[in-house]
Amino acid sequence: MAKSSTLNVRVVEGRSLPAKDVSGSSDPYCLVKVDDEVVARTATVWRSLSPFWGEEYTVHLPLDFHHLAFYVLDEDTVGHDDIIGKISLSREAIAADPRGIDSWINLSHVDPDAEVQGEICLSVQMLEDGQGRCLLCHVLQARDLAPRDISGTSDPFARVFWGSQSLETSTIKKTRFPHWDEVLELREMPGAPSPLRVELWDWDMVGKNDFLGMVEFSPKTLQRKPPNGWFRLLPFPRAEEDSGGNLGALRLKVRLIEDRVLPSQYYQPLVELLMDSVLGPAEEDTASPLAVLEELTSGDCRQDLATKLVKLFLGRGLSGPFLDYLTRREVARTTDHNTLFRSNSLASKSMEQFMKLVGMPYLHEVLKPVISRVFEEKKYMELDPCKMDLGRTRRISFKGVPSEEQMRETSLGLLTGYLGPIVDTIVGSVGRCPLAMRLVFKQLRGRVEERFPQAEHEQDVKYLAISGFLFLRFFAPAILTPKLFDLRDQHADPQTSRSLLLLAKAVQSIGNLGQQLGQGKELWMAPLHPFLLQSISRVRDFLDRLVDVDGDEEAGAPTRALVPPSATVREGYLLKRKEEPASLATRFAFKKRYFWLSGETLSYSKGPEWQMRSSIPVSHIRAVERVDEGAFQLPHVMQVVTQDGAGPPHTTYLQCKNVNELNQWLSALRKASAPNPDKLASCHPGAFRSARWTCCLQAERSAAGCSRTHSAVTLGDWSDPLDPDAEAQMVYRQLLLGRDQLRMQFLEDSSMNTTPEADTGACPDVLARQRAAAARLLEVLEDLDRAHEEFQLQEQGKLAPGHLGP
Repeated sequence: MAKSSTLNVRVVEGRSLPAKDVSGSSDPYCLVKVDDEVVARTATVWRSLSPFWGEEYTVHLPLDFHHLAFYVLDEDTVGHDDIIGKISLSREAIAADPRGIDSWINLSHVDPDAEVQGEICLSVQMLEDGQGRCLLCHVLQARDLAPRDISGTSDPFARVFWGSQSLETSTIKKTRFPHWDEVLELREMPGAPSPLRVELWDWDMVGKNDFLGMVEFSPKTLQRKPPNGWFRLLPFPRAEEDSGGNLGALRLKVRLIEDRVLPSQYYQPLVELLMDSVLGPAEEDTASPLAVLEELTSGDCRQDLATKLVKLFLGRGLSGPFLDYLTRREVARTTDHNTLFRSNSLASKSMEQFMKLVGMPYLHEVLKPVISRVFEEKKYMELDPCKMDLGRTRRISFKGVPSEEQMRETSLGLLTGYLGPIVDTIVGSVGRCPLAMRLVFKQLRGRVEERFPQAEHEQDVKYLAISGFLFLRFFAPAILTPKLFDLRDQHADPQTSRSLLLLAKAVQSIGNLGQQLGQGKELWMAPLHPFLLQSISRVRDFLDRLVDVDGDEEAGAPTRALVPPSATVREGYLLKRKEEPASLATRFAFKKRYFWLSGETLSYSKGPEWQMRSSIPVSHIRAVERVDEGAFQLPHVMQVVTQDGAGPPHTTYLQCKNVNELNQWLSALRKASAPNPDKLASCHPGAFRSARWTCCLQAERSAAGCSRTHSAVTLGDWSDPLDPDAEAQMVYRQLLLGRDQLRMQFLEDSSMNTTPEADTGACPDVLARQRAAAARLLEVLEDLDRAHEEFQLQEQGKLAPGHLGP
């Protein structure tokens, strides 16, 4: 059994942001922080005061996080980026609604005195002697303090207040992890009992000291249970400044999922019900437990459910039968072939998630070369006369202003120059398309041909059913927003974004088999029609070959992971440095190396083509953590701490090019090493240089770590291993939300005198089977409810462990 805490975050868009550049615009991006640690950075949207990001992050966290913050900054090529504003959400505010937060929220001003972080370790004693009461405040140490100096560190000291008395510790220079180990003695003065307040400050030689945070304890707390342990630092209490919308707003979607995942055997009855649904006869499709579950979900919940169900059936080797079951249901209730799979049904959402989970490497292989060309070449392309900038060519050449026709011809040539390789790669990719996808498309085509056998329908419908998913819901969206499909690290600038939009529209038209060419408002696309019509016959041939496949997805053992242990899950250039001191200056001690990470090894060489590789076994990894900028005066550095058996630990330092790459490598390495035993509970976020640790200034290389490790903090993505128990738990939670509806819709009306079959159009036999399925689901829910309650009682010490049983 395990507890889990997951944040689903979507930074959708901003509006009415203030202009920070002389051009009257801004280049905004968002930093997402959990307890002051950056977990994600959106890409920059260039020259926009109403940016659209649409970026989603799934962050797996420890259970005890406190707050989530969003900082909006304006990127500057010279100097520091300008802070526009922030939004801070407490854990309690996010957890208040199980459906989460989905709204526009105004940005607030960033107050330096409120930007505190870290913890302080105190031990307080209350003593009585002949002179009265005495308070002994033992200030031991602090960790993870905010950096206030340009070096990336601080010069912290503590100031203790009790009544009218105050005392200070010594100042420790250049550290965010100070060790004081000082006892301050304060005497109680006459009057009412006083609270104890401990403030931390950064000492500055010039100007005023900077506030680092504080803790305060009431007289009642001091009397009953004097503080002893680690305490989170808080800002000075003050009213939140409301900017009144002057700084703009963000539209955010945030949902916190905190759950207890039970041992596998407790989910077995629920999983068996779902499996029986897809393996049963087709005539029972409308009355299966899975059909009842589908009726209970809508909106965002349907997408979450689709993702979990696809993973659950993938883990059982039954993704094909699952998608075929949903396809049968969708096709059976569709009367007009033109609306087939056009809605956001569970079938459509599940197919989308399946393609992302299984086909992302295929998508990258097909599209990445051309998308990279579009970004790098930055060619100006436009076919819409209303959007043409005829003066643009004049600014970049000496041939004068071109006519509208010349601009159209030039743009047409550029567009077809990109579209040609895209179509060529797609139609030539049959052998590279994952077998699981090909088998699912084959089943899909067969179901559509059975449902619409008429000659006037069959020829197009059997192709459109597949191309509607592959082209319209996979290739075209990835071309339009490559950042959201990991094809690029950054969003496109406005000009490149327009080029990608034109390419996506063209690919969409090809996927529609040209059915809408010459219709609608975009008649300016007409010059591209001959190329599109020529491509359609090639796409039909590609789809015929794509489904011409024999195989059994269920052959062999169930697929428990999307990526085999030996497969590369992440690769790229990093700068590497060993922990041994180098004779060269610090920044030159980092060597550029190409890294590959699989479930078994972290290997590297001088370049991707080199055959000679060094490697670190993933099983030896004991911690993967960030490194303070002050350690090497370099940003975006992480450390990989390894240990071979009982030998001494070794640290390898790796520098990434930006904070996103840093987070992705941290997450990938932590997930790969998750099963390892003997993980480190603490480590040093600095480096051992000049005979001391740069973080806590301890002089022993073997000194215990001064900061907690963060192995539980990872980012979710398509390559995550499957977790059948967590997926089944999410399905259980979804059923819980719909339990009342389940009872009302399928059970309570059975005792009424009305005839619900007259309203639904269902025959009495189907309704009877639906009620039986609903009753089985409710029975399974009650068993899982009971198991959760018993585990909770056991955790509270109110139930003996032996009492539990599946």
